[in-house]
Amino acid sequence: MRVLVVDDSERVRKFLASGLHAQGLAAETASDGAEALRVIDSQPIDVVVLDLMMPGMDGIQLLKALQGRSAKPRILVLSARDQVADRVEALNLGADDYLVKPFAFDEVVARINALSRRRADAASPLLQHGRLQLDTGSRVVRVDDAVLQLTPKEYALLELLLRCKGRLLSRQVIFEHLYESDSSASDTVIEALLSTMRAKLARAGMSDLIQTRRGFGYVIN
Repeated sequence: MRVLVVDDSERVRKFLASGLHAQGLAAETASDGAEALRVIDSQPIDVVVLDLMMPGMDGIQLLKALQGRSAKPRILVLSARDQVADRVEALNLGADDYLVKPFAFDEVVARINALSRRRADAASPLLQHGRLQLDTGSRVVRVDDAVLQLTPKEYALLELLLRCKGRLLSRQVIFEHLYESDSSASDTVIEALLSTMRAKLARAGMSDLIQTRRGFGYVIN
């Protein structure tokens, strides 16, 4: 799971990011809404932990900017604004949960996990791309009617690329999704995974499914 912490306080950003890393979660940070939007547009984010009161683009403006998007992260507002009207406004603008500062870190993690489960439950179990179909419920991949035999890591890589179809993912971003933060592996393992998976796809007649943009990353269009 990948979490984006958006807060103008460097202390809060570092505290949350460090704690989330210790929990085995990948954590990005942003100091305002504009920076957060750039992160959301550049890589897959599962949950945003969002402060409301920030200079520049604040949390309310970010919620408005994300309204209407078909694919957007779950949003946990984490704010010192504790009035009922503040909570109602944020929730009406698309926030999924609201927690008032000061906060207990364990509760933040519990709410992030709950939002991630809700996101997974809401997602369609089938990902389709041309002749290829990936069933996230049974974790089976088919090309036409033939099952594609993938290892668990190959499956996870293909699912990530399909969920982010049209979005370029760097090797580092892919690595952080597929491996725990304390893994001894390096991101070069992604190239090996891609090589074996591409060979299997080629045998099924889909050799051009995953495109490489040298120096930038990989994408399914």
